[in-house]
Amino acid sequence: MSSLQLFRHLRSQWPRVLAYSTAANAPKVLQDIPEMPPHDFKPEPHTGLSFEHAKKVRKGNLHPSLLTYYREPVYVTQGHMQWLYDDTGRRYLDLFAGIVTVSVGHCHPKVHAALDKQLKKLWHTTNIYMHPNIHEYAERLTEKLPGDLKVVYFVNSGSEANDLAMLMARLHTGCFDIVSLRNAYHGMSPYTFGLTAIGTWSYNVARGFGVHNTMNPDVFRGPWGGTHCRDSPVQTIRKCDCPADCCLASDNYVEQLKDVLRHTCGKKVAGFFAEPIQGVGGAVQYPKNFLKDAYAAVREKGGVCIADEVQTGFGRLGSHYWGFQTHGVMPDIVTMAKGMGNGFPMAAVITTPEIAQSMSGVLHFNTFGGNPMASAVGTAVLEVIEEDQLQANCVNVGTYFLEELAKVRDEFQIVGDVRGKGLMIGVELVTDKETRNPLPPNEVGDVWEDMKDMGVLVGKGGLYGTALRIKPPMCITKEDVDFCTAVMRRALQNHKEKYGL
Repeated sequence: MSSLQLFRHLRSQWPRVLAYSTAANAPKVLQDIPEMPPHDFKPEPHTGLSFEHAKKVRKGNLHPSLLTYYREPVYVTQGHMQWLYDDTGRRYLDLFAGIVTVSVGHCHPKVHAALDKQLKKLWHTTNIYMHPNIHEYAERLTEKLPGDLKVVYFVNSGSEANDLAMLMARLHTGCFDIVSLRNAYHGMSPYTFGLTAIGTWSYNVARGFGVHNTMNPDVFRGPWGGTHCRDSPVQTIRKCDCPADCCLASDNYVEQLKDVLRHTCGKKVAGFFAEPIQGVGGAVQYPKNFLKDAYAAVREKGGVCIADEVQTGFGRLGSHYWGFQTHGVMPDIVTMAKGMGNGFPMAAVITTPEIAQSMSGVLHFNTFGGNPMASAVGTAVLEVIEEDQLQANCVNVGTYFLEELAKVRDEFQIVGDVRGKGLMIGVELVTDKETRNPLPPNEVGDVWEDMKDMGVLVGKGGLYGTALRIKPPMCITKEDVDFCTAVMRRALQNHKEKYGL
């Protein structure tokens, strides 16, 4: 059998492979597997449900729409900072962070201690009563927002937050039409179903009443864009036709938005949704000034502008605390979730006093939003981001990561694009750089599976599922980056040996 076949055969016997891979007589495909960065944490032995039993339960008792990653799923039983452990004690470098949710690290000791302390005092009381935590957290959180973004409504998930933001926009403006970008993901509630405009997430049912999706300003895959368009250490390899003093790509995409506003909306609109960098869509970045001009066009039609910070907020982009700040814009409503709780289910909508007042005419209530446990966790997360200097880490390690991945892109024909900012990174796989056609799903799967089998977990995204999504806990190190890029090179080399690309 070939060295690649041997690798695929032996990888299920991983502890023995690790010992064998450093031997002088090991095949090159195994010798090239790097060692993981050292880590002194020792996971507890797993004593719960067996992996085989869990697979039976998942097949028979959990809803079939529940996605399971990998041909042989990872059975995660414990986590510590940027590391995950399975039921056998095997360690994985987690570069997807529970879908961009574990911001400061799995089971971070300070966040864990804050929750443990609160659990001993008070688990829950609804906000018809007052408790200290929600008020302390609301003050600390809104201090992080600029301008008049000072009024917060706590909920439990990003979908809930975007759902509520839609309601706020419609109540405040007295209009119904809302615009979002194609390739955007804003949730899967019945209300947000129309905002999410990725075909692979769309059931064949009536949806999106009152929501219009405009062309996605994707400078890699869209009709316009090139080498100077993005606010990123790494630019797309497409040549740019824009003169030095302006971005024609941005102008063209804004004109598409204006066309939607003219033809499919009424005289006024309720609002416009956009992620600062698209998450599920594959870390897609817009050309410079697109959001600034898009906000202006929407406000000319009477609408409010909503920044979806569910994946980009809390310092992940490095240069700024919030993603919208990287675009030089001021939204009217900001939604957030995921990283704000480091894995605890919590989310929020923050807006201005004027817009918040639009909801005061009737009762509106969320049973668990801002509960004592969530508020304690959220406060601890804010403190850890500052104390551990994680925003600075996103700049330093994230920029290094992007630059190293750009080297990988230049080495392999199937790596079409590397993009992102801070620790919000996408790597798009293609058949070749010239056509930018999507790499077939089975070939993407081979690369993705090999990276997992070598100990690195990344996500997938984009319309075609060809973008490797790298959004790790913000505590990762340059040593972790070196390990990941070495593993990715090996996986890409495996692909080249198998398919000749």
